Amino acid sequence: MPRFAANLSMMFNEVAFLDRFGAAARAGFDAVEFLFPYEHPPEAVAEKLGAHGLTQALFNLPPGDFAAGERGIACLPDRAGELRAGVETALVYARATVVKRLHMMAGLGSRQNAAAVAAYRDAVSFAADRLAEAGIDLVLEPINGRDMPGYFLDDFNWTADLIAELARPNLKLQFDIYHRQIMRGDVATAMADLMPIIGHVQVASVPRRHEPMTGELNDVFLFSELDRLGYAGFVGCEYRPAGATTDGLGWFDGARPAGGRAA
Repeated sequence: MPRFAANLSMMFNEVAFLDRFGAAARAGFDAVEFLFPYEHPPEAVAEKLGAHGLTQALFNLPPGDFAAGERGIACLPDRAGELRAGVETALVYARATVVKRLHMMAGLGSRQNAAAVAAYRDAVSFAADRLAEAGIDLVLEPINGRDMPGYFLDDFNWTADLIAELARPNLKLQFDIYHRQIMRGDVATAMADLMPIIGHVQVASVPRRHEPMTGELNDVFLFSELDRLGYAGFVGCEYRPAGATTDGLGWFDGARPAGGRAA
């Protein structure tokens, strides 16, 4: 089975953020991801990773004013300077956490707007090139419009075409199984077709975004497909627990090899 990373923005919310690292480790995870670390000093995040023997799988570049409803700024032509500064901020945290991939949210906008498309292309190119200097991959994630209305990057084919066009070796696709099923379905075939450019995978049940194996998809089959396709990266558990996080981890126990953590 794949190597699972607990998403600390959604899971273990019963405790404060910095306490979630220990909670994830005690539950059997050896890797974590989250949306944003920027409310805490990079040294504090790194200390928690080291104390609990965890690998940082992924986090996001600064998204603008997330609390006010912004969902990234990459497609906003008048925010290029802020985006570039955000890349530098993320690199400080990347060095502290030794993370190898970062996700850049696109923002709210339309691909019918030529200025937004040009701004996004420039942002992706800049971020990929800057992260490459540090040996870090940049991943782009299409997000469904039901969960995030108006999101600029809501199409897998367009994203794959852009990755091919920009041709940066460290520019990859973030394949979220939940978003793919809602947007286009055909998850297993898409996973196989896009595997050469997939840099990170995420999972949640459909339609309620709860624990894997509780929705309409056969997650065990999809996990086995990732193995068959040779995927060696992380699978981020970006789901909202239906109840207490630990009460819903039966799926995780079933997915792990006998006697050990997911690996």
